[in-house]
Amino acid sequence: MSKIQTYISLILPDKRSFCICVVWALFSFAAYSQTLTDKDIAYFKNYEDSLCYFQKKVFTAKTDTSKFKANIKFLKIWDEVLLNNLSFYYPFDSMKQVSRLVSADKKVRVITWNLEKADGTFYYFGFVQAMHPKTKHYEVYELADKSATIKSPENYVGDNNKWFGMLYYDIIENGDYYTLLAWDGNDKTVTRKFIDILSFKNDGSPVFGKDVFKMPKKNPKRVMFEYSSKVVMSLRYYNGAIVFDHLAAKDENNEGMAQFYGPDFSYDAFFPGRGRWNYEADVDVKNPKSKNDNVKRDKSKKEKVVYAPK
Repeated sequence: MSKIQTYISLILPDKRSFCICVVWALFSFAAYSQTLTDKDIAYFKNYEDSLCYFQKKVFTAKTDTSKFKANIKFLKIWDEVLLNNLSFYYPFDSMKQVSRLVSADKKVRVITWNLEKADGTFYYFGFVQAMHPKTKHYEVYELADKSATIKSPENYVGDNNKWFGMLYYDIIENGDYYTLLAWDGNDKTVTRKFIDILSFKNDGSPVFGKDVFKMPKKNPKRVMFEYSSKVVMSLRYYNGAIVFDHLAAKDENNEGMAQFYGPDFSYDAFFPGRGRWNYEADVDVKNPKSKNDNVKRDKSKKEKVVYAPK
């Protein structure tokens, strides 16, 4: 499976999810169309056609040089079209290799994509479109990936010009900040996933990383998971919690070596509370109970139960 296919599987884990996403996309476009005139839609469709042309060039190029050369034009077109304030209401559904996330409050859109280099490492690109708190217009911020120079990702706080690059696949609104779930191909042996935090300065500009995680023994600004590139790790948001596979080494001799880590069939989670994400180990993940289930629960046990999505 290619890295692009891996990304798609993160967004669309099964056929039913694909159907849901298609329905959502159609509903989303219909909602956007209520805001945009036919003239607006035609204007943005022309830009989308140009983006499609260069998207194909970027993601089918055979060499790093040709990929990055095509990506320069790809970036320029994105920058041009996003500067139009109405572009926020156009979904750009043809951008299949580009993640486009819109917050529930419709104040933020995060656009990201990745290029895999010949050595198996990745470089990330993107934009944040965010409503300015005073003008109520959408400002555009290009993201500059500086992850190669950042030695401690979990403790790093940076703006859009010094961004720790990653591919975002979910956005969660949390009052005065947004939580982002992300994937990072990293290299040929170790894959990473992140729970990143997006907030905004008084001038409206974005900041990545924030002290909102309550965890034992550490105080991260974002949470990083590292594991073998040969396995798949689940990191998902549902029923108000962020639930994820617990990672462990194959045996004691591999402790501390991420290339030997993988899911151990138990789950941990973050639950929201008092403006923070509170860590809970070994949560009970269950399927939703049916009306016909006649199972008595021990009410004296106050365990954290997270029901898997239907």
